[in-house]
This record gives sequence, C-alpha cells and structure tokens, in this order.
Amino acid sequence: MDINLKGLLDREEIRNLRTLYAHHLDGNNIAALDQVFSADAVVEVTVGKMEGIEAIRVGLTEAFKLYDRDHRNHYPFMHAITNHWVKLTGPDTAQGRCYLIDFETASKPDPNPLLLLGLYTDEYKRIDGEWRITHTRLEVVWPAGNTREEQAPEQTEGA
Repeated sequence: MDINLKGLLDREEIRNLRTLYAHHLDGNNIAALDQVFSADAVVEVTVGKMEGIEAIRVGLTEAFKLYDRDHRNHYPFMHAITNHWVKLTGPDTAQGRCYLIDFETASKPDPNPLLLLGLYTDEYKRIDGEWRITHTRLEVVWPAGNTREEQAPEQTEGA
C-alpha cells in the first residue's frame, strides 16, 4: 500500500478513537472504553488522573453519575470533538490534539448548556493491529482555564 494512503488511513482510525470515546462516555457505555484506551492508559481530565483501564472505567462512571442528576442514563453531557490534528511519529505511534466543546444536557438551574471548552492532548499507539489512546490530558480553557498557568515559565515570558 502507498505510504501516503496508509498514513491517511491511520490518521482517520486515530480520529475515530476520540469520537468513539465521546460516544461511549456520553451514552454511559463505559464498559466499552477498552476499544479506545490501552490497558495501561493514563487519563487526566477534570475528575482527576486515572491510570489503567479499570481506574478509567471507575473514574468515568463516577463522573457520569455526577451529571446524571435525574438518573435516566441518557446523555447528561455531550462531548463535541473538533479540529483534530494528528501527527504520525512512527509506524505504530502518533500524537494529536483536538478541541472539546462540552455541553451539559441534564437538568440544572443555569439554562446555559455550555459546560466547558478545552483541548485534548493525546498519545496513540498501535497495539495488536489496533490504534489505542495511551495517554490523554484535557486542558480546560474556559471557564477559568489552566492552559497558561500550567505552562513552563519560559513559554509564557513575553506572551
């Protein structure tokens, strides 16, 4: 297969991982997250840092419960993923970034459905022929984002 075509197919498979994550999390299909993450993946999001697929499942199950206030197990939030950039760094490794627009759909006093805006930074690896996310970190940029505060001092000087 042509190397450019293979790269295109690999990047598309990787982009699908992030979208699949959103569908599984938002639809409370937490058990299926092993289709997205490696067994030893690290996930750093608003509910904390989780290491390993079992810890990820437990942490994201708890996050789902926090937002599913009426206990109907229907999309209490919706993760809209956009502007996904992927760079292949080797035959079986890649890195990427994408935007997150997170909407809260559960009943709440505030009628604004926007929960947060953020950036996912991901590392990917092909394992047994399938791409998986091995590390992800969410940087919240709104509200009261953490992007600038967590950068090294040399990155913010003169900015």
